[in-house]
Amino acid sequence: MSLNTKIATLEGEDTLGAYVARPEGTPRAAIIVIQEIFGVNPGILQKCDKWAAAGYLAVAPDLFWRQEPGVSLDPDVEEDFQKALGMMGKNNPDKSIKDIEATIHWIRREAGVQSVGCVGYCMGGMLAYLTATRTDINASVGYYGVMIDQMLNESHAIAHPLMLHVPTADHFVNPEAQSKMHEGLDPLPKVTLHDYEGLDHGFATEMGKRRNEEGAQLADSRTEAFFAEHLG
Repeated sequence: MSLNTKIATLEGEDTLGAYVARPEGTPRAAIIVIQEIFGVNPGILQKCDKWAAAGYLAVAPDLFWRQEPGVSLDPDVEEDFQKALGMMGKNNPDKSIKDIEATIHWIRREAGVQSVGCVGYCMGGMLAYLTATRTDINASVGYYGVMIDQMLNESHAIAHPLMLHVPTADHFVNPEAQSKMHEGLDPLPKVTLHDYEGLDHGFATEMGKRRNEEGAQLADSRTEAFFAEHLG
């Protein structure tokens, strides 16, 4: 179990686990790292640790806590992959957004960091988009977010900067869905989309066979610059 912190839900009737990585000294800002369908696994922990090394307070809430608290799955293991797909199917994104909002409140009230961003992957990429539409988070980034094309009716509510990384060969987000995302989001002044020609879903994972080194480094450098500009 790598979760090291408890965060109260919005209703205050329960708690969810989270992994918190703290920087040396005063955090420059905070970043919520939103999991893929594989839970708060070693790749998500590594992303948190990298943000902490860059001076940010990094928090990864366990969004599958209602199903299996502390679950950690390996996308390169077929049994784990199938389990992850099942867990995503049972997950309620509306409840996940409330858990992310509770994490924002914990960061501002308990950790004392007011400037908060989020970065999410896969399912977390979609949740990063919804965090931008439904909360007062200061900046959001989504990598290969799924089903965003079905949620464009919420785009009018985006009040703070949002960046989305879109691999063009994503086998979970087809070209038609990508086209709808561009059509609906490109005109919005707060939103930036970056396409990654020929790359597939999961290209920026920290470890495993899905990673594309060149693409991951390019996307991550854009994310770092984005947060430096909008979070401090």
